[in-house]
Amino acid sequence: MTDEKKRTEEFRVSGEELLAKVKELVHEGNVRRIAIRNEKGDTVVEFPLTVGVVGALLLPMWAAIGAAAALLTRCTIVVERVER
Repeated sequence: MTDEKKRTEEFRVSGEELLAKVKELVHEGNVRRIAIRNEKGDTVVEFPLTVGVVGALLLPMWAAIGAAAALLTRCTIVVERVER
């Protein structure tokens, strides 16, 4: 069994910055889950990220994030990270 510690971070971004910020977070590699919330704090979309998810498997996620960005002016990205 591994000793993994979870921590959560939040980033406030505009709709235009959303996709770029999520891509940056995914490339960091220690992200387990990403949730996007609207200004009211309601979760609009949530993605679990597993180790080894790359390339074509991310295309549906990018499309959903792009659609969310088109609808949101301000949003919060909630990131669950794993530290070992």
